[in-house]
Amino acid sequence: MSAAPAAASAQVATSAQADALSIAAAVRAQHVTAEAVATAALQRIRAQDGAIRAFTAVLEAQALADARAVDGRIAARLNPGPLAGVPFAVKNLFDVAGLTTLAGSKILAAHPPAAQDATAVARLKAAGAVLVGALNMDEFAYGFTTENEHYGPTRNPRALEHSAGGSSGGSGAAVAAGMVPLTLGSDTNGSIRVPASLCGIFGLKPTYGRLSRAGAFPFVGSLDHIGPLARSVRDVAAAFDAMQGPDARDPVCTARPAEPVLGQLAAGTQGLRIALAGGYFREAALPEVLEAVDRVASALQAARRVELPEAHRARAAAFVITAAEGANLHLPDLKTRPEDFDGATRERFIAGALVPATWYLQAQRFRRWYRDRVRELFRDVDLILAPATPCAAPRIGQATMNLGGVELPVRPNLGLFTQPISFIGLPVLCVPVQRPGALPVGVQLIAAPYREDVVLRAGAALEAAGICAAPVA
Repeated sequence: MSAAPAAASAQVATSAQADALSIAAAVRAQHVTAEAVATAALQRIRAQDGAIRAFTAVLEAQALADARAVDGRIAARLNPGPLAGVPFAVKNLFDVAGLTTLAGSKILAAHPPAAQDATAVARLKAAGAVLVGALNMDEFAYGFTTENEHYGPTRNPRALEHSAGGSSGGSGAAVAAGMVPLTLGSDTNGSIRVPASLCGIFGLKPTYGRLSRAGAFPFVGSLDHIGPLARSVRDVAAAFDAMQGPDARDPVCTARPAEPVLGQLAAGTQGLRIALAGGYFREAALPEVLEAVDRVASALQAARRVELPEAHRARAAAFVITAAEGANLHLPDLKTRPEDFDGATRERFIAGALVPATWYLQAQRFRRWYRDRVRELFRDVDLILAPATPCAAPRIGQATMNLGGVELPVRPNLGLFTQPISFIGLPVLCVPVQRPGALPVGVQLIAAPYREDVVLRAGAALEAAGICAAPVA
């Protein structure tokens, strides 16, 4: 490549608009150094994060050292990895060697630093990505707004007075603002998909157990997932591929070998049977949300509607399991230092500690029944479309919202449409529908277990058609 195109490639790779795979290509081709890319990302964080509060820690010295190591591998003609030089950041519930794992809490702040990276973090680093920091979240991942009492609220880069969603709010905001092209979040009841929807980016909740959770501070062991957020489907797929594979450190991580999906995106939706979720998923969404879902359905030629049986009951059962398991994990601290919890988190955990065992057991029995009924739907369809959130981003501090003529509390009900899906561990890609003059909303693309290839193929088709996009805020 001549000097002018190489210079242009370098300029793009260090800009806020750069996607992860373009950065990696430019770094591998030596059009730009990984150190220059990291430096530019750190400059953006310094310039923007005071207003947004996405980060709780910025690892400047370590990031620059790691970037120089990537450049060293390239100079030595060694393979730097598929994500060479790509800056990324992680929700602060992931272990990062040398950094205290906060999980959004005050209680963990006095704990010693982590001795080693979480598996997902280590695998992204092994792929050449450069970790630049840790990100804000709802305390112990129990929330949908990232209005953290200890570290402040994370603000939506598309409208600073609005919520970035949660609990992976810092992960969503950092990507939407262009501070980094890639982040990691966790999703128990919707905590990747809600911020992806409200911030207008792509977010993947893989199949339960598909990616290792080792080194990620738990919330609800039987519901927790981890996954990537990015501004393109290709970047989501590349990160997913890099993190796949069995891991003995996580007892629920699948023994399935890695099944790369990046190379399958060009297949589009050819041969896929696509349906629109009706009933429960149409009843409480605001008109602008249904309009976005219908726009996606039209683009994908969704030919039929299906109903997920007893979805409202699935959400209720998810609440019971979440409250009971979450409270059990934190019971010692609830007894000895309740004043150190965020007030809203403490109240939910105390309520969870009082859930009768019979309720929890019945919720798990129902879960098995519901899982089997929903899986039957995938005999006839390959992909189901549903709204990700019932509304666009609410204002920070907003207590209630009107859905279907009923005034409901904001914080729990942002997960209205995500909980019945994560409850049974299905893979979901949240895709952003931008709305001129208004805040974006997300649509869930839902597939059968281990069919991340299906949701990512459909997402790539929507992105190529211009239906879904994630421009920098």
